[in-house]
Amino acid sequence: MHLHPADAALLFVAGLLAGVLNAVAGGGTFLTFPALVFTGLDSVVANQTSTLGVFPGQIASFWAYRKVLATKRYLIVALGLASLLGGSLGAVILLVTPTGAFDRLVPWLLLFATLIFAFGSSLRQRFGLRLATGPDGEMTRSSLTKATVFQFIIGIYGGFYGAGAGILELAVLDLLGLDDIHLANAFKVILTTAFNTLAVFIFIVAGKVAWPEACIIAVSTVIGGFGGASVAQRMPASRVRAFVIFVGVFMTIYFFARTHG
Repeated sequence: MHLHPADAALLFVAGLLAGVLNAVAGGGTFLTFPALVFTGLDSVVANQTSTLGVFPGQIASFWAYRKVLATKRYLIVALGLASLLGGSLGAVILLVTPTGAFDRLVPWLLLFATLIFAFGSSLRQRFGLRLATGPDGEMTRSSLTKATVFQFIIGIYGGFYGAGAGILELAVLDLLGLDDIHLANAFKVILTTAFNTLAVFIFIVAGKVAWPEACIIAVSTVIGGFGGASVAQRMPASRVRAFVIFVGVFMTIYFFARTHG
């Protein structure tokens, strides 16, 4: 299908902003997925295309954070493997999910991710949810096991849908006690990249990716992702978080109206 210049421009801008948002606070797929739906793709193809499109931007952000990730390698290995396996399972579930069922799930998934992003930190502080660490400040074996299970579940969500997965990552990383926002952002980038790695391969093999749209988003998210990661290490994320919440609420309302209209 021929891609209209206006649609191409919309996808480029959405990808650019998504790359920045993913690097700074997460939530970039809130922009790319709806933009792809607006151009006429069905929701399942749009979701797979969005996952593939933002993937190069995630790699660019990871490279920008490479120095921050020099510590806590044991966490990277444990959570990265859980993320990789979970993302693969989520991608397979998406492939066997009918488009109609996925359409009905989308607004609820958006609502869930938006609420977690908006109120997750407050809830964790209120109920004291934080995994235990030993005297040396490192996580206990029991806590690491729990963290790996949490990450596997997030990986399934990320491989299946993706929108808000970075937000959920930040929530879990805060639960793990990663108070350094730059370290948490770096972990978020590598873990979202991990659960998308095999998911992207599965989607390509399945042959349901809209390649012109994916390529446009890929180019723009690389630009936004690398630049956004550089900016994120020098700025507070409060305004970006507010913007992500606004986009999440708007898109949730839109997709509820679209589903039930």
